Amino acid sequence: MADRRDTDRAEQAVEADASRVTPPAVRVEGLWKRFGEQTAVAGIDLELPAGKFIGLVGPNGAGKTTTLSMVTGLLRPDMGRIEVGGRDVWRDPVEVKSRIGVLPEGLRLFERLSGRELLGYTGRLRGLPGPETDSRATQLLDVLDLAGAQHKLVVDYSTGMRKKIGLAAALLHNPEVLFLDEPFEGVDPVSAQTIRGVLERYTRSGATVIFSSHVMELVESLCDWVAVMAAGRIRSQGTLAQVRGDAHSLQDAFLELVGAGGRDSGDALDWLGGTR
Repeated sequence: MADRRDTDRAEQAVEADASRVTPPAVRVEGLWKRFGEQTAVAGIDLELPAGKFIGLVGPNGAGKTTTLSMVTGLLRPDMGRIEVGGRDVWRDPVEVKSRIGVLPEGLRLFERLSGRELLGYTGRLRGLPGPETDSRATQLLDVLDLAGAQHKLVVDYSTGMRKKIGLAAALLHNPEVLFLDEPFEGVDPVSAQTIRGVLERYTRSGATVIFSSHVMELVESLCDWVAVMAAGRIRSQGTLAQVRGDAHSLQDAFLELVGAGGRDSGDALDWLGGTR
């Protein structure tokens, strides 16, 4: 127990020293969003360090997607302040969006373009020179195992291929911070491993990945910083060790934090699987 507390204090000291030199990748203060009578995000505060693999986790309906949409400038908050890399998202949107990459859930792509054409269009839209765009596109298509399908229309891509071409488009301009909403949802194991390898390589370069998920095993194996969200509020945030605390796993800590520990169906389904 003492060893874990000592380790946690040492990690906190390192994070504090780093924060004095580098601004956080994301700083959120008093963020609110309501849809009619429903409060999706209830006044959250977040400070996510730069150069980390960060998981925003929570059950379905926790407010993860709404939060990421506001942080990336896709959805205007009702109240609150958001900074990415020290710049205000809503006061300096063009500068912020030039520094971030986004792979939202349910990404809409230009489906009548081929994968190669989509990357060519995206790079030029980002202001990259044509030769640089083409060179980066070739490398991304190769690394993401899409070279053989680069001239195939995106409409004919599988779910895993669509995720990978969306990731390629988000990475093409070499952003400082990459936001991913459920990037592994519906993706086959081979594609998931490919995506994972690219993201790990990206963070090793000093960039930041922030992704949402409700799969704790995945988050525990990938992330070194976690924020737990439930019912529109942040329940815990910190290094993986800090959030996990004395729990056996992140899954156990998560269930306790969101108030789902020990939930039992009891006799409510006593008819299920019974003799017919």
